[in-house]
Amino acid sequence: MNLDESKMIISEMEKEEAERACLNAECDFLAPDKKKANVVGMGVGVKWQNGQSTGEPAIIVLVTRKVGSEELVTDDQIPKKLEGMQTDVLEIGELTALGYLPLSTAPMALAGRIRPCRGGYSVGHARVSAGTIGTCVYDILPGGSINPPRHGTGKPGKYYILSNNHVLANSNNARVGDPILQPGAADGGRYPADRIAVLERFIPITFDPPVPRSRHNNVVDAAVARGEFSNLDREIYWIGCPHGWRLKTNVAVGTLIRKTGRTTNFTTGRITAVAATVDISYGAGRVARFRDQIVATNMADGGDSGSLITSLDNVAIGLLFAGSSSATIINQIENVRSLLKIEVAERFL
Repeated sequence: MNLDESKMIISEMEKEEAERACLNAECDFLAPDKKKANVVGMGVGVKWQNGQSTGEPAIIVLVTRKVGSEELVTDDQIPKKLEGMQTDVLEIGELTALGYLPLSTAPMALAGRIRPCRGGYSVGHARVSAGTIGTCVYDILPGGSINPPRHGTGKPGKYYILSNNHVLANSNNARVGDPILQPGAADGGRYPADRIAVLERFIPITFDPPVPRSRHNNVVDAAVARGEFSNLDREIYWIGCPHGWRLKTNVAVGTLIRKTGRTTNFTTGRITAVAATVDISYGAGRVARFRDQIVATNMADGGDSGSLITSLDNVAIGLLFAGSSSATIINQIENVRSLLKIEVAERFL
Protein backbone atom coordinates (compact mmCIF):
# COMPACT_ATOMS: atom_id res chain seq x y z
CA MET A 1 0.00 0.00 0.00
CA ASN A 2 1.32 3.43 -0.97
CA LEU A 3 0.96 5.92 1.88
CA ASP A 4 1.14 9.69 1.54
CA GLU A 5 3.57 10.51 4.35
CA SER A 6 2.76 14.22 4.15
CA LYS A 7 -0.74 13.37 5.41
CA MET A 8 0.56 11.58 8.50
CA ILE A 9 1.66 14.86 10.10
CA ILE A 10 -0.58 17.63 11.44
CA SER A 11 0.39 21.26 11.92
CA GLU A 12 1.33 22.71 15.29
CA MET A 13 -1.92 24.71 15.38
CA GLU A 14 -4.00 21.61 14.61
CA LYS A 15 -2.08 19.64 17.23
CA GLU A 16 -2.74 22.29 19.90
CA GLU A 17 -6.45 22.38 19.03
CA ALA A 18 -6.71 18.59 19.27
CA GLU A 19 -4.75 18.53 22.54
CA ARG A 20 -7.14 21.03 24.13
CA ALA A 21 -10.15 18.97 23.06
CA CYS A 22 -8.52 15.75 24.29
CA LEU A 23 -7.66 17.28 27.66
CA ASN A 24 -11.20 18.61 28.11
CA ALA A 25 -12.71 15.23 27.23
CA GLU A 26 -10.32 13.04 29.23
CA CYS A 27 -11.70 13.36 32.75
CA ASP A 28 -15.22 12.30 31.80
CA PHE A 29 -14.37 9.90 28.97
CA LEU A 30 -11.82 7.88 31.00
CA ALA A 31 -13.71 7.98 34.30
CA PRO A 32 -13.78 4.41 35.69
CA ASP A 33 -17.57 4.37 36.00
CA LYS A 34 -18.04 5.65 32.43
CA LYS A 35 -15.14 4.07 30.52
CA LYS A 36 -16.22 2.14 27.47
CA ALA A 37 -15.34 -1.50 26.79
CA ASN A 38 -11.77 -2.10 25.56
CA VAL A 39 -10.74 1.57 26.04
CA VAL A 40 -7.30 1.97 27.67
CA GLY A 41 -6.51 5.57 26.79
CA MET A 42 -6.71 8.48 24.39
CA GLY A 43 -4.38 10.86 22.62
CA VAL A 44 -3.89 13.14 19.61
CA GLY A 45 -3.19 11.93 16.11
CA VAL A 46 -4.33 11.85 12.52
CA LYS A 47 -7.67 10.61 11.20
CA TRP A 48 -7.49 7.54 8.96
CA GLN A 49 -10.12 6.39 6.45
CA ASN A 50 -10.06 3.30 4.24
CA GLY A 51 -6.48 2.55 5.22
CA GLN A 52 -5.19 6.01 4.30
CA SER A 53 -4.24 8.98 6.45
CA THR A 54 -6.40 12.03 5.82
CA GLY A 55 -3.97 14.56 7.27
CA GLU A 56 -6.74 15.84 9.57
CA PRO A 57 -6.31 16.07 13.36
CA ALA A 58 -8.32 13.73 15.57
CA ILE A 59 -8.69 12.51 19.12
CA ILE A 60 -7.36 8.95 18.99
CA VAL A 61 -9.23 6.57 21.27
CA LEU A 62 -6.88 3.73 22.27
CA VAL A 63 -8.50 0.31 22.60
CA THR A 64 -7.26 -3.19 23.40
CA ARG A 65 -9.24 -4.62 20.48
CA LYS A 66 -10.98 -2.85 17.62
CA VAL A 67 -14.41 -4.27 16.82
CA GLY A 68 -17.29 -3.22 14.61
CA SER A 69 -20.02 -1.03 16.05
CA GLU A 70 -22.50 -3.87 15.49
CA GLU A 71 -20.65 -5.89 18.14
CA LEU A 72 -20.92 -3.18 20.79
CA VAL A 73 -23.83 -2.06 22.90
CA THR A 74 -24.72 1.58 22.38
CA ASP A 75 -23.03 2.74 25.59
CA ASP A 76 -19.70 1.24 24.45
CA GLN A 77 -19.63 2.83 21.00
CA ILE A 78 -17.08 5.60 20.46
CA PRO A 79 -18.71 8.94 19.60
CA LYS A 80 -17.77 10.45 16.24
CA LYS A 81 -16.73 13.64 18.03
CA LEU A 82 -15.46 14.60 21.50
CA GLU A 83 -15.39 18.26 22.53
CA GLY A 84 -16.04 19.17 18.90
CA MET A 85 -13.02 17.22 17.57
CA GLN A 86 -13.46 14.18 15.33
CA THR A 87 -12.36 10.83 16.75
CA ASP A 88 -10.58 7.78 15.44
CA VAL A 89 -9.94 4.39 17.06
CA LEU A 90 -6.50 2.75 17.32
CA GLU A 91 -6.00 -0.83 18.50
CA ILE A 92 -2.99 -1.09 20.82
CA GLY A 93 -3.59 -4.32 22.74
CA GLU A 94 -3.02 -4.94 26.45
CA LEU A 95 -0.36 -2.49 27.66
CA THR A 96 2.23 -3.67 30.17
CA ALA A 97 5.54 -2.40 31.52
CA LEU A 98 8.25 -4.07 29.44
CA GLY A 99 10.89 -4.75 32.08
CA TYR A 100 9.58 -8.17 33.07
CA LEU A 101 10.43 -11.25 31.04
CA PRO A 102 11.10 -14.98 31.15
CA LEU A 103 14.71 -15.99 31.65
CA SER A 104 15.19 -17.38 28.15
CA THR A 105 13.92 -14.65 25.80
CA ALA A 106 17.05 -12.53 25.26
CA PRO A 107 19.35 -12.71 22.25
CA MET A 108 22.75 -13.03 23.88
CA ALA A 109 24.29 -10.11 21.95
CA LEU A 110 22.95 -7.40 24.28
CA ALA A 111 22.36 -9.58 27.34
CA GLY A 112 26.04 -9.94 28.13
CA ARG A 113 28.46 -8.05 30.35
CA ILE A 114 30.16 -4.99 28.85
CA ARG A 115 32.56 -2.40 30.30
CA PRO A 116 32.22 0.43 29.80
CA CYS A 117 28.48 -0.14 29.52
CA ARG A 118 26.54 1.19 26.53
CA GLY A 119 22.97 2.05 25.73
CA GLY A 120 20.97 -0.93 24.52
CA TYR A 121 22.55 -3.46 26.90
CA SER A 122 20.97 -5.42 29.76
CA VAL A 123 20.74 -3.78 33.18
CA GLY A 124 18.62 -4.01 36.30
CA HIS A 125 18.18 -3.62 40.02
CA ALA A 126 19.40 -6.74 41.81
CA ARG A 127 15.74 -7.77 42.42
CA VAL A 128 14.56 -7.08 38.83
CA SER A 129 14.89 -9.56 35.95
CA ALA A 130 16.36 -7.21 33.33
CA GLY A 131 15.71 -4.08 31.34
CA THR A 132 17.74 -1.85 29.04
CA ILE A 133 20.27 0.94 29.50
CA GLY A 134 18.91 3.97 27.63
CA THR A 135 22.14 5.94 27.56
CA CYS A 136 24.52 7.49 30.08
CA VAL A 137 23.84 11.02 31.33
CA TYR A 138 24.99 13.59 33.87
CA ASP A 139 23.54 16.09 36.36
CA ILE A 140 22.10 19.51 35.61
CA LEU A 141 21.48 20.15 39.31
CA PRO A 142 20.67 22.47 40.97
CA GLY A 143 17.35 23.47 39.46
CA GLY A 144 17.06 21.10 36.54
CA SER A 145 16.43 23.73 33.86
CA ILE A 146 15.04 22.53 30.52
CA ASN A 147 17.53 24.87 28.83
CA PRO A 148 20.98 23.54 27.93
CA PRO A 149 23.85 24.54 30.24
CA ARG A 150 26.41 27.03 29.03
CA HIS A 151 29.73 25.69 27.89
CA GLY A 152 32.77 26.31 30.05
CA THR A 153 30.91 26.22 33.39
CA GLY A 154 32.85 23.25 34.73
CA LYS A 155 32.64 19.51 34.25
CA PRO A 156 29.74 17.43 35.59
CA GLY A 157 30.30 15.86 38.98
CA LYS A 158 28.07 12.80 38.67
CA TYR A 159 27.50 10.31 35.86
CA TYR A 160 24.51 8.03 35.51
CA ILE A 161 22.87 5.15 33.73
CA LEU A 162 19.41 6.23 32.54
CA SER A 163 16.59 3.68 32.47
CA ASN A 164 13.12 3.15 33.97
CA ASN A 165 11.94 3.21 37.58
CA HIS A 166 10.68 -0.36 37.18
CA VAL A 167 14.11 -1.43 35.88
CA LEU A 168 16.44 0.39 38.28
CA ALA A 169 14.18 1.10 41.27
CA ASN A 170 11.99 -2.03 41.25
CA SER A 171 8.75 -0.06 40.80
CA ASN A 172 9.29 2.16 43.89
CA ASN A 173 10.43 -0.79 46.03
CA ALA A 174 14.14 0.04 46.02
CA ARG A 175 16.23 2.36 48.16
CA VAL A 176 18.83 4.90 47.13
CA GLY A 177 22.21 3.16 47.18
CA ASP A 178 20.89 -0.25 46.11
CA PRO A 179 23.19 -2.10 43.68
CA ILE A 180 22.50 -2.05 39.94
CA LEU A 181 23.75 -5.00 37.92
CA GLN A 182 25.02 -5.13 34.35
CA PRO A 183 23.93 -7.50 32.95
CA GLY A 184 20.62 -7.78 34.79
CA ALA A 185 19.87 -10.75 37.03
CA ALA A 186 17.89 -12.58 34.32
CA ASP A 187 21.00 -12.48 32.14
CA GLY A 188 23.35 -13.87 34.78
CA GLY A 189 24.30 -10.66 36.57
CA ARG A 190 25.37 -11.28 40.17
CA TYR A 191 26.29 -9.06 43.11
CA PRO A 192 28.98 -7.91 43.75
CA ALA A 193 30.90 -9.02 40.63
CA ASP A 194 28.52 -7.35 38.15
CA ARG A 195 27.62 -4.21 40.07
CA ILE A 196 27.95 -1.31 37.62
CA ALA A 197 26.28 1.47 39.64
CA VAL A 198 24.05 2.30 42.60
CA LEU A 199 20.55 3.72 42.51
CA GLU A 200 20.74 7.51 42.83
CA ARG A 201 17.17 8.77 42.33
CA PHE A 202 13.87 7.87 40.68
CA ILE A 203 10.47 9.42 40.01
CA PRO A 204 7.88 7.52 42.10
CA ILE A 205 4.99 5.89 40.24
CA THR A 206 1.45 6.19 41.61
CA PHE A 207 -0.46 2.91 41.38
CA ASP A 208 -4.09 1.77 41.50
CA PRO A 209 -4.55 0.30 44.06
CA PRO A 210 -4.35 2.15 46.35
CA VAL A 211 -4.81 5.48 44.51
CA PRO A 212 -7.77 5.80 42.09
CA ARG A 213 -6.60 6.35 38.50
CA SER A 214 -8.45 9.64 38.21
CA ARG A 215 -5.95 11.05 40.75
CA HIS A 216 -2.79 9.80 39.01
CA ASN A 217 -0.31 12.34 37.66
CA ASN A 218 2.35 9.97 36.33
CA VAL A 219 4.29 11.33 33.36
CA VAL A 220 7.52 9.29 33.49
CA ASP A 221 8.73 5.85 34.53
CA ALA A 222 12.35 6.89 34.97
CA ALA A 223 15.40 6.50 37.21
CA VAL A 224 19.16 7.01 37.23
CA ALA A 225 21.96 4.99 38.79
CA ARG A 226 25.32 6.56 39.61
CA GLY A 227 28.48 4.92 38.31
CA GLU A 228 32.14 5.62 37.66
CA PHE A 229 32.91 7.75 34.60
CA SER A 230 35.29 5.08 33.26
CA ASN A 231 32.47 2.49 33.32
CA LEU A 232 29.82 4.56 31.50
CA ASP A 233 29.58 5.29 27.78
CA ARG A 234 26.97 7.59 26.18
CA GLU A 235 27.06 5.60 22.97
CA ILE A 236 24.01 3.47 22.14
CA TYR A 237 24.83 0.23 20.38
CA TRP A 238 24.06 0.48 16.64
CA ILE A 239 22.87 4.10 16.99
CA GLY A 240 25.72 6.15 18.48
CA CYS A 241 25.54 9.12 20.85
CA PRO A 242 22.44 11.34 20.80
CA HIS A 243 23.44 14.80 19.53
CA GLY A 244 20.35 16.63 20.79
CA TRP A 245 16.98 16.20 22.45
CA ARG A 246 13.54 17.20 21.21
CA LEU A 247 11.13 19.53 22.96
CA LYS A 248 7.76 17.83 23.29
CA THR A 249 6.06 20.60 21.33
CA ASN A 250 8.21 19.47 18.39
CA VAL A 251 7.46 15.75 18.67
CA ALA A 252 5.18 15.12 15.70
CA VAL A 253 2.74 12.36 14.82
CA GLY A 254 4.12 10.41 11.87
CA THR A 255 7.80 10.78 12.87
CA LEU A 256 9.98 7.75 12.16
CA ILE A 257 11.89 6.61 15.25
CA ARG A 258 14.37 3.96 16.32
CA LYS A 259 15.88 2.28 19.37
CA THR A 260 18.31 -0.41 20.48
CA GLY A 261 17.02 -2.65 23.25
CA ARG A 262 18.23 -5.66 25.23
CA THR A 263 15.63 -8.06 23.78
CA THR A 264 14.67 -7.00 20.25
CA ASN A 265 17.96 -5.27 19.39
CA PHE A 266 17.70 -2.49 16.77
CA THR A 267 14.14 -1.68 15.65
CA THR A 268 12.31 1.19 13.99
CA GLY A 269 8.78 2.48 14.27
CA ARG A 270 6.49 5.44 13.72
CA ILE A 271 4.73 7.77 16.17
CA THR A 272 0.95 7.28 15.97
CA ALA A 273 -0.26 9.55 18.79
CA VAL A 274 1.03 12.17 21.24
CA ALA A 275 -0.33 13.83 24.39
CA ALA A 276 -1.74 10.43 25.25
CA THR A 277 -3.23 9.24 28.53
CA VAL A 278 -2.85 5.47 28.94
CA ASP A 279 -3.36 2.80 31.60
CA ILE A 280 -0.36 0.50 32.05
CA SER A 281 -0.36 -2.85 33.88
CA TYR A 282 2.60 -3.53 36.20
CA GLY A 283 1.47 -7.00 37.23
CA ALA A 284 -0.01 -8.24 40.51
CA GLY A 285 -3.18 -6.26 39.79
CA ARG A 286 -1.41 -2.89 39.79
CA VAL A 287 -2.23 -0.31 37.11
CA ALA A 288 -0.71 3.14 36.64
CA ARG A 289 -2.26 5.88 34.51
CA PHE A 290 0.27 7.99 32.59
CA ARG A 291 -0.36 11.33 30.92
CA ASP A 292 1.52 13.18 28.16
CA GLN A 293 2.82 10.00 26.51
CA ILE A 294 3.96 9.14 23.00
CA VAL A 295 2.34 6.15 21.29
CA ALA A 296 4.21 4.37 18.49
CA THR A 297 3.92 1.21 16.44
CA ASN A 298 5.23 -2.01 17.96
CA MET A 299 9.02 -1.94 18.24
CA ALA A 300 9.78 -3.63 21.59
CA ASP A 301 9.22 -6.62 23.85
CA GLY A 302 9.79 -7.56 27.49
CA GLY A 303 13.26 -6.50 28.59
CA ASP A 304 13.42 -3.50 26.23
CA SER A 305 12.17 -1.12 28.93
CA GLY A 306 14.54 1.80 29.37
CA SER A 307 15.60 2.01 25.72
CA LEU A 308 16.21 5.54 24.47
CA ILE A 309 14.00 6.43 21.50
CA THR A 310 15.63 8.67 18.91
CA SER A 311 14.77 10.15 15.55
CA LEU A 312 16.50 8.69 12.49
CA ASP A 313 19.05 11.53 12.72
CA ASN A 314 19.83 10.64 16.35
CA VAL A 315 17.91 13.25 18.34
CA ALA A 316 16.59 11.89 21.66
CA ILE A 317 12.79 11.83 21.70
CA GLY A 318 11.74 9.64 24.60
CA LEU A 319 12.25 6.77 27.03
CA LEU A 320 10.52 3.50 26.20
CA PHE A 321 8.76 1.85 29.15
CA ALA A 322 5.65 -0.07 28.10
CA GLY A 323 3.85 -1.64 25.19
CA SER A 324 2.07 -4.59 23.65
CA SER A 325 2.25 -6.74 20.53
CA SER A 326 0.89 -3.80 18.52
CA ALA A 327 2.08 -0.60 20.22
CA THR A 328 4.93 1.02 22.16
CA ILE A 329 4.51 3.64 24.92
CA ILE A 330 7.21 6.26 25.41
CA ASN A 331 7.86 9.03 27.97
CA GLN A 332 8.68 12.44 26.50
CA ILE A 333 12.42 13.03 26.90
CA GLU A 334 11.77 16.64 27.97
CA ASN A 335 9.78 15.37 30.95
CA VAL A 336 12.42 12.74 31.82
CA ARG A 337 15.19 15.33 31.63
CA SER A 338 13.51 18.01 33.72
CA LEU A 339 12.10 15.70 36.42
CA LEU A 340 15.32 13.71 36.91
CA LYS A 341 17.44 16.85 36.41
CA ILE A 342 19.81 15.18 33.99
CA GLU A 343 21.49 16.08 30.72
CA VAL A 344 21.00 13.75 27.74
CA ALA A 345 22.54 16.04 25.12
CA GLU A 346 23.52 19.68 25.30
CA ARG A 347 21.14 21.13 22.75
CA PHE A 348 17.43 20.94 22.15
CA LEU A 349 15.61 20.84 18.84
